[in-house]
Amino acid sequence: MTEAVSRPTLEAVAARAGVSRATVSRVVNGGDGVREPLAERVRRAVEELGYVPNQAARSLVTRRHDAVAVVIAEPESRVFADPFFALQLRGISKELTAHDNQLVLLLTEGRADHARVARYLAGGHVDGALVFSLHLDDPLPGLIHDAGVPTVFGGRPGWGEDARAADPGVVYVDCDNRGGARAAVRHLLDLGRRRVAHITGALDQTSAADRLDGYRDVMADVLGESDPRLVVESDFTPAGGERAMRELLDRCPDVDAVFAANDLTALGALRVLRASGRRVPEDVAVVGFDDMVPVTEQTDPPLTTVRQDIEEMGRLMARLLLQGLSEDRDRQRPTAGGPGSPASAVILPTTLIRRASA
Repeated sequence: MTEAVSRPTLEAVAARAGVSRATVSRVVNGGDGVREPLAERVRRAVEELGYVPNQAARSLVTRRHDAVAVVIAEPESRVFADPFFALQLRGISKELTAHDNQLVLLLTEGRADHARVARYLAGGHVDGALVFSLHLDDPLPGLIHDAGVPTVFGGRPGWGEDARAADPGVVYVDCDNRGGARAAVRHLLDLGRRRVAHITGALDQTSAADRLDGYRDVMADVLGESDPRLVVESDFTPAGGERAMRELLDRCPDVDAVFAANDLTALGALRVLRASGRRVPEDVAVVGFDDMVPVTEQTDPPLTTVRQDIEEMGRLMARLLLQGLSEDRDRQRPTAGGPGSPASAVILPTTLIRRASA
């Protein structure tokens, strides 16, 4: 049996630096009132001894855990199958790591998990939360509001009539979903296509609703109206794209273009078009949304799509939260509604990326 190696203590650091235990504690926990020469001696002693602060004890002093919960309102099977979540988590992780914060991942398999997540957040285990992929009837925003945890949301708020969730001070990061959809549909119409269909995402999410609105905006502006049969609801998955494309071909065999709500949906649609003997783009032009390289590299032909910077969205969410937490610490009072108190939103631009599919 291996003998446990004793960890350096606060007292050992104080002895090495030739200062009091209280001085070491203030330096380690980021407190004020220590002259820089003494603080430098303490930091040097910490490095020499390999001292690691006890996080539980440190939290009692600072009331900070240096941990952030990332709540994804989707089941595990969806999160680990969709590269969108990997890209957003990578951006969040990079920003948190740069500020020496830990990421605590919380997933919701079903409604029973919402109360569990709310209890965890209210239990004081983390300093704040980053929450995304919410659905319109999701109770999580209200539960998180009640938990009093500073929060930044991914995606435009749109959570029904719950006054708690409709807090005007809500902070969120999103992309220009409606503008990106307009650019995609305008491009298809500029190619001379007139039977332009839209395979939507899950319409209980604001991103899908905004992309549908963008599609309708351009179709109404250019053609005066669009055939309602050309819109088929899906769920942002390849399987959903396949189902929707089959339904679309049954309804409207003369369809000559498809704007898919995301790249995974476009991937499914392309499979069905190929199986049905339709050539892309000669017979049917296809445009996606996201520009996720792991997906666009799989498509044949390469996918024209709307790029949103998914990783940067994650970084911005984490940055906004950490900035707000820092400001709240300086004021020495927590802000339950989110960083910086006032309403705050960051909307990232989108760009049409032209490839061979349209």
